[in-house]
Amino acid sequence: MLRLFVGNVVSQGGRAVQNGLGQGGRAMPAVSSQAQRMCSSASDGEVDDPNFFHMVEGFVERSVEIVKDKLVEDMKGKGSVEDKRKRVEGILKIIKPCNHVLAVSFPIKRDNGEFVMIEGYRAQHSQHRTPCKGGVRYSMDVTADEVKALASLMTYKCAVVDVPFGGAKAGLKINPKEFSERELEKITRRFTMELAKKGFIGPGIDVPAPDMSTGEREMAWMADTYSQTSGHNDINAFACVTGKPISQGGIHGRISATGRGVFHGIENFINEATYMSAVGLPPGFQDKTFIVQGFGNVGMHSMRYLHRYGAKCVGVLEFDGSIFNPEGIDPKELEEYKLSNGGSIMGFPGAQTYEGNLLYEKCDILIPAAGEKVINKHNAPLIKARIIAEGANGPCTPEADKVFLANDQLVIPDLYLNAGGVTVSYFEWLKNLNHVSYGRLTFKWERESNYHLLESVQESLERKFGKMGGRIPVTPSADFQNRIAGASEKDIVHSGLSYTMERSARVSMLCLPQLTTSYRFHLRHKHFWKRH
Repeated sequence: MLRLFVGNVVSQGGRAVQNGLGQGGRAMPAVSSQAQRMCSSASDGEVDDPNFFHMVEGFVERSVEIVKDKLVEDMKGKGSVEDKRKRVEGILKIIKPCNHVLAVSFPIKRDNGEFVMIEGYRAQHSQHRTPCKGGVRYSMDVTADEVKALASLMTYKCAVVDVPFGGAKAGLKINPKEFSERELEKITRRFTMELAKKGFIGPGIDVPAPDMSTGEREMAWMADTYSQTSGHNDINAFACVTGKPISQGGIHGRISATGRGVFHGIENFINEATYMSAVGLPPGFQDKTFIVQGFGNVGMHSMRYLHRYGAKCVGVLEFDGSIFNPEGIDPKELEEYKLSNGGSIMGFPGAQTYEGNLLYEKCDILIPAAGEKVINKHNAPLIKARIIAEGANGPCTPEADKVFLANDQLVIPDLYLNAGGVTVSYFEWLKNLNHVSYGRLTFKWERESNYHLLESVQESLERKFGKMGGRIPVTPSADFQNRIAGASEKDIVHSGLSYTMERSARVSMLCLPQLTTSYRFHLRHKHFWKRH
C-alpha cells in the first residue's frame, strides 16, 4: 500500500478555513459561511476537529515508538545496548518540546487616538542548529499552542531539506485589515523591539520571515528596526529577517519560492513510474488535471508552474466561491482578473461558477493551499483525486489520512512540499552574510569561458578540416545561447531549490520501505544528531 504522509496537521481556533490565501499571502476577508459549508463535513456525525498542538505531539510520540529500536540498532560507538537505548530516548525527549516561548502584550495608539492592546508570541522549538527560523503571521486565530506547534514543524521541515536552522514561529493576534498601514508599521516595529529585548531576533539567533498576512513590507520594517536599534553595531544586521524586498537585501525568487517548491515536490513523485502505477496514473504532467484550493501566493504560483509543464487546472476554490472549466483555466488571466476585481476570482470569464463542493470534483491532483483541516474523515471519502499535494500547513486531519491510506491515494506531505519558502530564505540569509549577490564574482568569468570554449571548438574543426571554404562557424544552440552569459541570481536560486527538493525526495523514497510516515524519517534524519 502506497503512502507518504506527514502528521503535522494544523488547526487554528477550530476553523475549517482560515482564508483564501496560501502561506505568505495577504489577508483576505473573513471566511464566508458559504466557503465554510463547502469545506465542512457533509455528515451530521462527530466533528473531526483535533487540537493542533496536541496532535503534533501525538504524531511525534507515535513516530518515536516506531523508530526507537532502529535508532538504537544503528547507533555506533562503544557501550551496551541499554546505554545506547537510554541515549536514544534522551535525544528523542530533547527533540519534542519547545525550548522557549515568548508572550508579549503592548499598547498601540491608533490613528483616531484610541489605544489598543496587541497580543503576540514567538516560539523557538530547537537550537540544535542555529539560528532559529520561522515566519511571522498576523491572524485573530493566533494562540500560544499554534506558534509552538508550527515552530516544531519548522524544525522538522528544515531537517527534511537540509537547511541548517532550528524551528521557530511568531504570531500577532490581530486582523490586519482592521488597521491602517501606519498602524501596522507601529505594531510591527514595536513587536520587533519586544523580540530584540528578549533575544528573540538576530542574524545568528532567530531569523523571522513572512507568513500569513505578512510580506516584504513587514520584513523591511523589522529589518530596519533591528538594524537601527539592537543591531546597530552588527554588520550582518539585515540578515535578521528574510523575505525582504530586493532593494533591502532580499533575493530574487523568494516570493514564488513556496509555490515553486510545491511544483518541484509534485514533479519528483509524478515522474516516478512506480508511484504513479500504484495510484493508477501514467507518469508525467502531460494531460493531468488538477484543482487548487486557495488562489493566494502558494496556490497561484503552484498553478502557474504546473500549467507551464503541461498540467491543466480545471478548478479553483477561494474564500468567496469556486470556479470550474473542464477545458482548463489560464493562471495568468486569472491572476490579472483577480487584481482588477478587488481580490475576488468570482465572475472570471474563463470559467463558470461551481455550485457545490469543488473538492469532490474528479481530477488527478488536488492542491489544498488555503487553510488547515479542510479535509477530514467526513469529506475525505468523497475526494476523487489520486494525488493530494499539501500546499498549506496541515490541510488533512489524521482521520482523513486513514481514509486516503485505505484508498491507495498518494498524499505528498506539507512538511516536504511547502519547504521551498524556507529553502530560498536560507539562500537569502547566506547572501546577506556574504554581502554579495549570487553570481557577481563569477558572472564575467563564466561568460568569457563559454566564448573561449566555442572558439576552441572552432579552431579544432579548422585544424582538422582546413579553411579552404572559409572559417567554419560554430553556432551555439538556443539553450546554450541563453546560458552563455552565466547564471543570474534568479537562475542560481531556481536551480538550488530544484536540487534541494529532488535530493530530499530521493532520501525520503529510500526511507519509505522502512518508514510509513514522514515524521519517522525526520526523527531519523542525521541533522538531529549533529549537536548531540
